Amino acid sequence: MIDQKGLAAWLQLTLTPGIGGETQRKLLAAFGLPEEILAAGRQAVSEIIGKKADPLFDFAHAAAVDRSIEWAAQKGHFILTLADADYPKSLLEIPDPPTVIYVRGNPDLLKQRGLAVVGSRNATPQGMQTAENFSKLLAGQGLSIISGLALGIDAAAHRGALAAGGSTVAVIGTGADRLYPARNKELATAIATHGAIVSEFPLGTQAAPANFPRRNRIISGLSCGVLVVEAATESGSLITARMAGEQGREVFAIPGSIHSPVARGCHKLIKQGAKLVETAQDILEELGQINATSLPAVEIPIKDEENSLLAILGHDSCTLDELLERSGSTTEQLLGELLNLELAGRIAPIPGNRYQRLA
Repeated sequence: MIDQKGLAAWLQLTLTPGIGGETQRKLLAAFGLPEEILAAGRQAVSEIIGKKADPLFDFAHAAAVDRSIEWAAQKGHFILTLADADYPKSLLEIPDPPTVIYVRGNPDLLKQRGLAVVGSRNATPQGMQTAENFSKLLAGQGLSIISGLALGIDAAAHRGALAAGGSTVAVIGTGADRLYPARNKELATAIATHGAIVSEFPLGTQAAPANFPRRNRIISGLSCGVLVVEAATESGSLITARMAGEQGREVFAIPGSIHSPVARGCHKLIKQGAKLVETAQDILEELGQINATSLPAVEIPIKDEENSLLAILGHDSCTLDELLERSGSTTEQLLGELLNLELAGRIAPIPGNRYQRLA
């Protein structure tokens, strides 16, 4: 880690309004370290970035610098800069690496080989189970699972990695001292304890729509590949997948029902060249992580004879009326069977008075 004076200069550079990542890199290329930028003086810096130099030298955010340094002095808190030996090399490979990243947890995990697992916030029960099972198996084979701590697929991916005793990294769209969404508070605490939470945003930054596409490039940048589990055609997960392709990372997608809105984004990616994935073994073999011949498939097959209703339900969601028509059962009998299957973890109710089979 660099000394406090050096860190203060990095923070002054990155906390100055109007000086974004591109301008920061331009100054670093011209002068060297932030201390040297500041030592060069207003006139010299103005020749590189024009009037943007004025707020850098009329800096009014010293209190924010002090708060950040105090935050980094706490146990399990770190601020890594582009010049830091612990800065993840995978991020140095992308065109626009964050100049500074704030880390809660274990920063060494950022140097571990990782796979991003992303998808819909409004995921189906089967999609979340798939994300959790895939992540559990992949983390068990030594891959760090990287995601965005959002509801739905992201949260399921983190849970799967933690359940396997593996490592997981959450890249967030707020300051590292903030929590969003609040419903993931317990999960975030577990990740900070057993994994790492990462943000490029200054402390105190609240959630804002523009933040999340920016954080997506870090999710893909930290990874050797991105797996999309469920996504609509306008999903932010497709932005992460596109960035992964631009960064030279592998893109994987799990297909779903042609009737499911959250499968269409995955189908779109597959049409565009993403690798179709059916098991965790497909990913591990593609990445050369292991010789995965003995790895069990994620989906546990359910024999039709265990319950005829499962065969009738199939792998697409069905309404209660559709099941009544197909089964020929009475409403009372069908509801009883559905309740038993739900309690057994074989199916789950989803919005629209529909039922979906679980793997």
